[in-house]
Amino acid sequence: MKKIHAAVVGIGFLGIQHIEAIRRIPHTEVVAIVGRDLEKTQHQAKELGVEHAFVSVTDLINSSLNIDVVHNCTPNGLHYSINKELIEANIHVFGEKPFTVNSSESEELVNLAIDKNVKGGVNFNYRQNIMVSEMKERVKNQSIGKPWFVHVEYLQDWLLFQDDYDWRMDPEMGGKSRAIGDIGSHCFDTIQHILGENIVEVEVKNLRKFNQRFDHGTTHDITDEDVSIIFITFESGLNGLIRLSQVSAGKKNEFKISIEGDKQTLEWNQERPDRLWIGNRDIGNTEIYASKQYLTDAAADIAVLPNGHPVGWHDAVTQGIQNFYENIRTNTNEDFVNFKQAHYIMKIIDACVLSAQEGKATQVN
Repeated sequence: MKKIHAAVVGIGFLGIQHIEAIRRIPHTEVVAIVGRDLEKTQHQAKELGVEHAFVSVTDLINSSLNIDVVHNCTPNGLHYSINKELIEANIHVFGEKPFTVNSSESEELVNLAIDKNVKGGVNFNYRQNIMVSEMKERVKNQSIGKPWFVHVEYLQDWLLFQDDYDWRMDPEMGGKSRAIGDIGSHCFDTIQHILGENIVEVEVKNLRKFNQRFDHGTTHDITDEDVSIIFITFESGLNGLIRLSQVSAGKKNEFKISIEGDKQTLEWNQERPDRLWIGNRDIGNTEIYASKQYLTDAAADIAVLPNGHPVGWHDAVTQGIQNFYENIRTNTNEDFVNFKQAHYIMKIIDACVLSAQEGKATQVN
């Protein structure tokens, strides 16, 4: 089997998670990392057991290393330029979400990747969770009946206080949207994946907790949203509601999906990733675990641990990377978010920004 040689750009929290995930996949090797400060990056490389360290993507490309794929784990505002440079060098790219900061940039990268015959993936990891796969299968086989409403919540509290400042609040680095681009993008991808259809219209109300935030004596004017309430419409006419917040006290990373069918309701919470709640009208409600004997075929295939052993966030990241690598090797596994799909999510984000500005429903074009 072909060994995949990988490099990772951006060695913060997510870059380290990518390195650990890659190392869980057979026949792979992380051969280089790239960071802004060469001395610091060399130190990180030594600590992580990576042989090579570079201060720029250009230096990595110009080296003599044989690199199959680069993981782009940098801040949002750098995604476009780094991805473009890698694609032009004919290197496959697996990047963090959101794909870029707007759909014009993402469209350009989709077309460039096609021209260069380069494969691209974006890390929307929640679709890789076992119980998300189970929800998709149950919707597909109509065991819940016909879906008639979808309710999604993604709530956090890490920006609750006025001195909770982060680079994502800088539109040059984070883009025009924060809560929608950061956590809303996960909602869009996961629910489209489960239902097998796209969101085609959004109506958005955005809220901001503070107009200014403070960071070590510096005052920053804030223009993006802390909270968003999004009414969504799918291709089939199905409606839904998404509520996003990064300022909800006590909510750490509570991503919940509820799909209401005319026979059953399915509900999943990523903070309890190995459980799926099934609601019924005339018989008792049930909660199943992520174990092969309870699951349909597609979900059972990726349920590798015994009943009661939770498979969670990091496992889903690993699964998505593994699927992408298999596609590089064999061109067969397409169960990851490719550039075209990630571009569509950017179009949804752009439509949300426009809807919030104009105060009316907006089509996803």
